[in-house]
Amino acid sequence: MPFPLLDQTYLDKLRHYFESGDLVFDFENASEADKGDILDFLESLMDLSDLADATATRLIFKDAYMDAVEPEKSDK
Repeated sequence: MPFPLLDQTYLDKLRHYFESGDLVFDFENASEADKGDILDFLESLMDLSDLADATATRLIFKDAYMDAVEPEKSDK
């Protein structure tokens, strides 16, 4: 089943944009307003990255977490 919001192609484009130095070039040659937009985008991306990390951790370790919590429930 396809997940339209999980667009690996777009992530690959972003990775290339960062690794190629194009983002740095664009930032260095941007107006002050555009620099602010770039920094806002990067801040949003970092916030999203933190959320993705927390979500992945929760998904990966869900069973271990549930096993740890269930004994507490049965003790009551």
